[in-house]
Amino acid sequence: MQDKEAKLQHKLQSIDSAKAKELFANSEAKYRQLLGKVQGSTDNTTSKLKEYIPGLDSTNMALKFLSQPDAVAGLTTDKLNQLASLTGSVQELQGRLQQANEIQSFIREREALLKTALENTGLGKKLLSINKEVYYYEERLREYKELLNDKKKLEAQLLATVRELPVFQRFMQKYSYLALLFPQPENYGTPAALAGLQTRTSVQGMISQGLGSGGAGGMNPQQYMSQQMQQGQAKMNELKEKLNQLGNSGGSSDMTMPDFKPDQQHTKSFLQRLEYGFNIQSQRSTNWLPATSDIALTLGYKFSDKIVFGTGVSYKIGWGNGWNHFELSSQGVGLRSYLDIKAKGNLWISGGYEFNYLQEFSKFDDIKNIDVWQRSALTGLTRKIKIGKKRETKIQFLYDFLAVEQVPQASAFKFRIGYNF
Repeated sequence: MQDKEAKLQHKLQSIDSAKAKELFANSEAKYRQLLGKVQGSTDNTTSKLKEYIPGLDSTNMALKFLSQPDAVAGLTTDKLNQLASLTGSVQELQGRLQQANEIQSFIREREALLKTALENTGLGKKLLSINKEVYYYEERLREYKELLNDKKKLEAQLLATVRELPVFQRFMQKYSYLALLFPQPENYGTPAALAGLQTRTSVQGMISQGLGSGGAGGMNPQQYMSQQMQQGQAKMNELKEKLNQLGNSGGSSDMTMPDFKPDQQHTKSFLQRLEYGFNIQSQRSTNWLPATSDIALTLGYKFSDKIVFGTGVSYKIGWGNGWNHFELSSQGVGLRSYLDIKAKGNLWISGGYEFNYLQEFSKFDDIKNIDVWQRSALTGLTRKIKIGKKRETKIQFLYDFLAVEQVPQASAFKFRIGYNF
């Protein structure tokens, strides 16, 4: 971002040198100060995490509980050393997360400042790359925080050991981060804690008095409250829908609004970009081949939300030549590659190159000669329909440009249906 700002400063210098000097006067010093924080130690109070993350809070409370003399009584020296090491790691993690939050706040403020200052200079479009940096940084940070709420990736056994203990539950109610945000009175759970609180009857009386005899269409207090609750729920659902359209923001109320359409694959790891699938293609019996079905397994890599490249293998099963001659047989195998490019909506343009062995075989040695494998060059359309969050139906209509060269000659049109995971 500092490099991007330097380029902006150079361009603004030729347009308005005074404004460039004012806007970027302390830029280098601010980045140097931020770098010092990032490279500094996390064992001081300034790096204490100022955010509530449920999974991290639970782990932290379990470690604090186990650090008490009564809780660690009977543990071996090795176990105590492991406990101390884990406690240090959690504290280090909290410090690094706070540093990441400070980076997030810094780059968000810089983006807002630059956007406001350069709005009427003709350089507004140059800020798009900075907007992407800010947005994708926040997305990565959100994904890391989500991992902390994955019980499989936490010290699940540690939490399971102490979670059900009444003494630990009382300890967590008193010292957890959530308890510090919403402290409970000492007499919580006793009749004395209810002193001074309004009763349901008194609240209904106040509503009735406010409505008057003919207010709110003659509704009674219960009907009025029910109507207000429904309206409030409708507003909440509307806000949730807007947040879902932006992608999961991790609950942040001050997320960066992207000035572009985000690529959901940008912040994902290599394994998270992989898609697994299978498809089926069948054809009727001919003079040369029985009725067959090609069953293929595929593995694709998502370069972006709009481009997927993959490979696959297929196995051709023969079914015989009719109900009176039904017989399973191995009629061939194939190797595939494919490329899907998103066109519009759920419609994709697809292409691929394939090698197919189209003869009956009984052992691997029969298919080793690559010269007898036939080649296919395919292109066509694919429609992908989402089913749930992790599965989609894939319907393909393809044309084989090399079908006329195949012996025996097969149909040039291919229809396939399958699923991606």
